[in-house]
Amino acid sequence: MNKDNKNEETSCQSSCCCGCSSEQSHNEVSCSCSEEHTCKEEVCSCGHKNSCSEDSCGCGCGCGEEHEGSTWELALGGVLFLVTELLGVVPEAYELYALVIAYLLLGWRIVWKSLQNIFKGNIFDENFLMTIATLGAFAIKAWEEAVGVMFFYRLGEYFEHRAVERSRSQIMEAVDMRPEVVNLLVNDEVKVVPASEAKLGDILLVRVGDRIPLDSIVVEGVSLVDTSPITGEPVPVKCESGDLVMSGCVNTSAMLKVRVEKVLAESMVTKILRSVETAAESKPAIDKFITRFAKVYTPFVVVVALLTAIVPSIITGNWEEWVYTALTFLVISCPCALVLSVPLAFFSGIGVASKNGILFKGGIVIEALKNIRAVVMDKTGTITKGEFVLQNVKPVNGVGADEVLTLCAGVELASTHPIAVSVVNAANERGLKLIRPDKFEEIAGEGLVAECGKDKILCGNLKLMKRFGVELAGYEEASSGSEVLVAKNNLYLGQLVISDSLKADAKSAVAKLKEQGLVTAMLTGDSQKEAESIALQAGVDEVRAKLLPQEKLRELQALREKYGAVMFVGDGINDAPVLAGADV
Repeated sequence: MNKDNKNEETSCQSSCCCGCSSEQSHNEVSCSCSEEHTCKEEVCSCGHKNSCSEDSCGCGCGCGEEHEGSTWELALGGVLFLVTELLGVVPEAYELYALVIAYLLLGWRIVWKSLQNIFKGNIFDENFLMTIATLGAFAIKAWEEAVGVMFFYRLGEYFEHRAVERSRSQIMEAVDMRPEVVNLLVNDEVKVVPASEAKLGDILLVRVGDRIPLDSIVVEGVSLVDTSPITGEPVPVKCESGDLVMSGCVNTSAMLKVRVEKVLAESMVTKILRSVETAAESKPAIDKFITRFAKVYTPFVVVVALLTAIVPSIITGNWEEWVYTALTFLVISCPCALVLSVPLAFFSGIGVASKNGILFKGGIVIEALKNIRAVVMDKTGTITKGEFVLQNVKPVNGVGADEVLTLCAGVELASTHPIAVSVVNAANERGLKLIRPDKFEEIAGEGLVAECGKDKILCGNLKLMKRFGVELAGYEEASSGSEVLVAKNNLYLGQLVISDSLKADAKSAVAKLKEQGLVTAMLTGDSQKEAESIALQAGVDEVRAKLLPQEKLRELQALREKYGAVMFVGDGINDAPVLAGADV
């Protein structure tokens, strides 16, 4: 790895011993590779890969993860404490030794973290509170209380951590679209090779139903590509020779041959996963409740304990009695119920939410709900149903709406396009009798050309009408949604307007948010016109349209700077980076 100025970003290759993923940018890391970089994924001194987040396990490494060694410490220390205190199987002469060993196993990380924070100037936190209370318990020979406090605190933290890990793994599994293998074309033969081995310029075969494995250029074939995994919008896009296709999208209608433009480490699927892994670092740090509580409670308890030890001792001269009283006060003042109940409450909350399809990234996220100032949401599948519905039929030249719909739906029986399905469904709901065409041809990206007896029916967009020279007398462009224009024997008969529709409770939900003084905003990959139309119907305050996943994250950060803490609501893989970067 090349090293430039230490303040400049460097690219950490996969061979770097810090454990960073390929081409991960960073400025500072505590590994042995002699580079100074901020690693999005690093290996700390205990060998555990982490994300450089705030420490939550008390080990002092800053990874925010519960290490395997820490789990064994909890298990051994807990068993030793329970066997000694509850079962009484340890001889009385050895009880003190057993409890000291249990305390060291359970509490050394917390004590060490407390000492580190003292040298950093961050004295009054939960670690300091636990340390002085438990050491005070040892001083007055209340050994079992000292070990019990450490055990129950660590146990609560362990349960919360496991709930967070389960939620986090579900999120990461859901957004990982990286392909394991690709179909490499070599002299007209298909070879299945690992995706990581594909090189720039390789020709890949993408069959119908396959995901585009790597960011590529189409070199042969014409097909409709479902871009919803990336953009979130359900309308397939026509792709032909020379068009760029992004990894993660799905080939829906015909086989394609594509030329690799970006290797796996640089393709869109990897960028999305990397954005999810690193987006949380852009969030402002939020102290846990127990940390905020300790900052106020701990100095108060310490001051009262000092006054209890010093003032009466000076007056009475009985230092031993009042120092003992002060230490007893410290032990009694330790909020054991609080340090246990808070993590367990989060464990319960995260678990219940997960069963209901809500994935919290940690207890601190639940706490952050009270600070939210803006609610940002995706459009498709969040505000809208994510399903195309026929909104209107606009006939011209003296024909009826049902006649136009019947002609169009009969032709669309031959197509599997989402818009075609919505047209057929609308005709069936009205009880219209549909006739399949004798012959049909699908022109990708334009529409269908069909023959019904002696009649030639055209159903498609403006491009299709212009291709066949249809006069569009009486045509008016729809203000929103997708249009299907219908012509019979080159006579324009009218248009169908199809669009996504609001969820039944979307408008009322947005209204309730605004009643609470929250700003509402929408981030979408759809067109500006369509986004503004949906926002107007739902009552959303601000709109950002035509955004890719990483662009959504940038807009979210801009909204945070403008309004404060933000909540994001989304339902798709394309929303993963912005979901990870939101406060909630």
